[in-house]
Order: sequence, then structure tokens, then C-alpha cells
Amino acid sequence: MEILKKAEKYNYADNRFVPKFNYQSQDNPNLIKIRKELKLDSIAGNGNELSKIFNLMHWVHNLIRHDGSSDNPTLKNAIDLIKVCKKENRGVNCRMLATILNECYLSLGIQSRYITCMPRETKFDDCHVINMVYSKELNKWIWIDPTFDAYVMDEKGNLLGIQEVRERLIKGQTLVLNADANWNREQLQTKEGYLETYMAKNLYRLQTPLKSAYDTETWKSGQEITYVELLPLDGIEQAPQKKEETYTETNVKFTIYKTNNPDLFWTKPE
Repeated sequence: MEILKKAEKYNYADNRFVPKFNYQSQDNPNLIKIRKELKLDSIAGNGNELSKIFNLMHWVHNLIRHDGSSDNPTLKNAIDLIKVCKKENRGVNCRMLATILNECYLSLGIQSRYITCMPRETKFDDCHVINMVYSKELNKWIWIDPTFDAYVMDEKGNLLGIQEVRERLIKGQTLVLNADANWNREQLQTKEGYLETYMAKNLYRLQTPLKSAYDTETWKSGQEITYVELLPLDGIEQAPQKKEETYTETNVKFTIYKTNNPDLFWTKPE
């Protein structure tokens, strides 16, 4: 918490170039396949948008167990990840759970991104990946965590987004974790443990893919992946603002843009 409090300041005037975020259409053939094969319409149900968002989160959480020490499967899309977990009776890490849920949301026309939540250090042993999901009903982003089946509210029961949770943690304002938040249906989570300790460490800096789409985590030769990272002014590595690197083993090119402006990072879908 003390480290996070020092990271409160951003620069809302930072206008260095960051490309526009985009979200794959639910009409994409791969997303249509996910929607049909996984029977997501029946899982999401016939309720309002928020009930669909929560039904899908609960389903992914209950379907696949979290195993933070597991190796990632080769194919990292919703259908193949679920198949390999069933076949090998295994779990996956938080990044893969958020990837599965993200593709499920996109297949139903719900715009979302997965967010890598990281500590201050540039080299670390632990981070956490959750989803930011845009609710048209609420006209805002909301915090969705399939690993812990978790979402966060204020004292009035209003759903909060990642930026709001971060701000309220720093200012010591009231945060309410859903009572049934849990790890693998074995261990209930508390606000103190999950938010004030674990996520306080991991909300220092945030990174997300520029394009939210099917199969972005499967590294194929010739693929180009762009990420955007939101850094506080207290951040260690502020430069370069744009970094490009191609991994020779996979022939995948990674580009990372950095910004100190939360408004650019949390921009609403068009």
C-alpha cells in the first residue's frame, strides 16, 4: 500500500502518440465458432447485460481451475484452452483464464480487454491478469476477475472499474469485495487479502493489448502484437515511450507504447 500511494500521480496532459484501441467484431468467424461451440447464449442467459457479464465470469471460474505454476498450452484461445484442460485434467494461470473470458465476451458483442496488473519492479515473480469489461448499461468499465470470481463495489453497491479501485485504495476510501469471491472454490477471499495486499502490489502499472481479439496469445511466426502500458509518474522505466522487439525463437514482433495518461488507457470503446 505504501508503494502504491507513492504512485498516485499521473500526467493527464501526456499526449504522446498511442494508437487507438479496437475490439474484434462478434461477426468474426472465430468468435462465432466460440459462441456456438461453447453454447455461450445459454450460459449468458436471457437477462440484462450485467447478468450476462457475471454469468460468463462465474462459468469460466467454475469450469477451469486456476494453477499459477502451470505451463501455458501451445494454443491459447478459448476453445483450445478449455479442451486441453479437460483432456489433461489441468488448470491454467490467470492470464489464460482472462484470455478465455475475454474471447467469450467479444463473441457476444461485449467489449472487453484483459489487463496485466504489475508491481513497481521491472523484474518480478508474480503479477495478476484480470478483465476490464465495458458495460453499456452503466457507461463505464468494470472490474471482472475470473481467477477469483471477483468484482468490486463502493459502499453504495456501485460496480467499480480498475482505475476507480486503484484510486480508492490510495485514498483509503471504502471498497466492497463480493462476498463469494474465492480461489478454486476452496478459499474465500477477503477485501484485506485480495485488494489491500495482493492487488495493491499489482496495481502499480498496467498493460493491455491494443487489439482485443481472438487468439492474440498464440504466438505465430510473423505475428505482430502491440501493448499499451499505463505508468504513474513514479514509475521506474519511463523510456523509451515506444519499444519494438522481435523474438528470434518465435519470429513474433512485440511493440509496447507507454503513457502516463489514464484517459488514453481507459478510453471508452467507440
